[in-house]
Amino acid sequence: MKKIEIGKQFISNHLDLFRCPICDQPFAEMTEFSLICPNGHGFDLSKKGTLYFLTHNSNNEYDAEMLSARHQILQAGLFDPIIKAISGQLSEQPETILDVGCGEGTPLAKLEKCRQDLDVAVGFDISKDGINLATQHGANAFFCVADLAHLPFNDHVFSTVVDLFSPSAYSEFNRVIKPHGKLIKIIPNSNYLHELRALLFGDNQPNSSYSNQRVYDLFFEHYPSATVNKLCYQFTIPTGLQQALMLMTPLHWGENQNEDGKRLVDGLTSITVDVSILVNQFN
Repeated sequence: MKKIEIGKQFISNHLDLFRCPICDQPFAEMTEFSLICPNGHGFDLSKKGTLYFLTHNSNNEYDAEMLSARHQILQAGLFDPIIKAISGQLSEQPETILDVGCGEGTPLAKLEKCRQDLDVAVGFDISKDGINLATQHGANAFFCVADLAHLPFNDHVFSTVVDLFSPSAYSEFNRVIKPHGKLIKIIPNSNYLHELRALLFGDNQPNSSYSNQRVYDLFFEHYPSATVNKLCYQFTIPTGLQQALMLMTPLHWGENQNEDGKRLVDGLTSITVDVSILVNQFN
């Protein structure tokens, strides 16, 4: 079956998930390969079986080179323990999962593989290049290009929203999560990729460490009863993927880098992954 036909089948089976990003009305029908809302706004499936829901121009900092590098290093397992931890937060029963800022799709694809394709899973990102890459996994998931601040999904249709290193729009998350659903947000801690930071910026430079305290505090302003699980591990970098590790992050854009930093990255053999997993259970 062609990708566009797989996409059509998913939309037809789960039409209740989606609403028009122009008028906020639930989509009324799937006509051939187009979604049509009651006010006549239409969105066509791409040949890759994806939907483009953006109604404005986007400014996305992740270019094709970064996305390709990210794909390589995530396929090699950089986030596998994080994905396992996310899976451990989910029900043994089928869930309806939304992956926020899914990028090139590897985490969602691996999560669904871990869960034996149990769920109805949707990933979205503002990057069309990322979504095009996501369709190459063959994952049992649907991918679309959408705006975080104005999600093209109906109210209270997802049992779990997963936000892995992405910005958040808590009012929209609250709107689309089901009663008794769950929000799982993963944020990097200060030691995240610290070996890479040290090489690129030196141990005492401003970019050699950072704090996500503001992100952490904002989450708990919205969800004061949420829980925190910290996860820290060493990832052995496969030979030849050192530069991909650097390119997958915005770190290689940073100012005041060591002159030889990017060359020294080739000598890295392992890297620290240090994250907090924030979980809110809705009433």
